[in-house]
Amino acid sequence: MSVDHCFSIKGQGTVMTGTILSGSISLGDSVEIPALKVVKKVKSMQMFHTPVTSAMQGDRLGICVTQFDPKLLERGLVCAPDTLYTVHAAIISVEKIPYFRGPLQTKSKFHITVGHDTVMGRLLFFSPASDSFDQEPLLDSFDFSQEYLFQEQYLCKDMAPAITDSDKTHKAGQAPEGHYPRQQWALVEFEKPVTCPRLCLVIGSRLDADIHTNTCRLAFHGILLHGLEDKNYTESFLPTLKVYKLKHKHGLVERAMDDYSVIGRSLFKKETNIQLFVGLKVHLSTGEQGVIDSAFGQSGKFKIHIAGGLSPESKKILTPVLKKRGRAGRGEAAKQEEGTERPEPTQHVSLSLSFKRYIFDTHKRMVQSP
Repeated sequence: MSVDHCFSIKGQGTVMTGTILSGSISLGDSVEIPALKVVKKVKSMQMFHTPVTSAMQGDRLGICVTQFDPKLLERGLVCAPDTLYTVHAAIISVEKIPYFRGPLQTKSKFHITVGHDTVMGRLLFFSPASDSFDQEPLLDSFDFSQEYLFQEQYLCKDMAPAITDSDKTHKAGQAPEGHYPRQQWALVEFEKPVTCPRLCLVIGSRLDADIHTNTCRLAFHGILLHGLEDKNYTESFLPTLKVYKLKHKHGLVERAMDDYSVIGRSLFKKETNIQLFVGLKVHLSTGEQGVIDSAFGQSGKFKIHIAGGLSPESKKILTPVLKKRGRAGRGEAAKQEEGTERPEPTQHVSLSLSFKRYIFDTHKRMVQSP
């Protein structure tokens, strides 16, 4: 029941008036005020000044309880005991309000209205994988068995930046070729806990915007699909939410060591722990697929094992052209330089490394498709 007024009547008790949103109630039932963790017994009930013994969904009702200070509850929810829960975060479906100007960006804060409560909340947007953008929306549930693609912002026609010829990679928060998902979600982290039923309406707004400007302050609406009751949800729950970022790295093959091994560079920084990437697959621009085998030296180079071996064409490309740096001179330094050669590949062979990284994975593991 949504309570919009709470007052006391001398000699009777405290009356809470409002509208029954779901279920029914009878005289003598116990009701809970979940925001206060208080349970009281119904002493009497009235509908439009007429005493009643029961009421149901849709009815306007006043219920009288005893030994409850009306100052503790101005507006809020009353329910059957243990049917509403206080949540610290929630997964919601999101639909942008077209009249709102500006992007809905991950990590941004909005005023989140749930029932009678309006609190600040920080959002993180995600969508289906790009090949599942056309899947049928789930309106009343959330599938935790699926994987979801992290987005820098809510994807829609008027917000996603166009991809230029000079920027061939799709950044998070962009949809390929103007293709947008039929359903998107957000993780909302509330600054203060809220009490609400499942599948309730959620409204996001910018109430701090200037009311004198001709702009819409309502940004989005959605349905609360799953509430997180545990205060430590970042440790107990979020690792089970499979939201990932797609990572792409590019480098070069420096030279071939033998028919089954090459040395790569320019894929990692000097300080990168290459051991974390050992076992990941890389693709050569010449068509071969290899696996990162180990670090090579201390400058960010690494060894790649190619199980199928280099093709004759690749070996020809990676065969270095030997150039002498100079002739022998006099003295020890000259002897050391004598015959020193610098290998130069006939043309560049590029490397590409792609993997998923789950943003709530505490171990920061990198995962590749089979």
